[in-house]
Amino acid sequence: MKTAIGISESHRQAVANELSKILADETVLYIKTKNAHWNVEGIDFYDKHKFFETQFGQLDEIIDSVAERIRSIGHYPPATLKLYLSLTHLTEQERSQNDSLAFIKELLGDHESIIIILREHIKSFANEFHDLGTSDFMTGLMETHEKMAWFLRSHLKN
Repeated sequence: MKTAIGISESHRQAVANELSKILADETVLYIKTKNAHWNVEGIDFYDKHKFFETQFGQLDEIIDSVAERIRSIGHYPPATLKLYLSLTHLTEQERSQNDSLAFIKELLGDHESIIIILREHIKSFANEFHDLGTSDFMTGLMETHEKMAWFLRSHLKN
């Protein structure tokens, strides 16, 4: 059945393409946060283990909401690791130590880069593609990432 929500097919396709990239970024960030949760070591192990668990829980909810947003505008989200790796702008880092500060710095950088991308999409989704719903959705995602980044950043203060 045709999706008739007041947004042209070409605009919905363009938005879905950008949302697919965001979904890939969110999924890669989720895996990187799981890695931190599983592999963090040091005197602060338990606290950081629990902290990363909270963060990957939030990312799990974000992933589901982005995929559902893609479906709500009439498209299918990518759902394979191969596609995610081809769409993401995030990279993985190999490390010789699993200390919490290294994980936190890397994850903070990823959140901040996602925030910048989300901020850029807020206006383009509304103005260029006439999709106020997805624009509003991007604002909410950006705010969630800003809070998660604040929590990570707070661990780096002395």
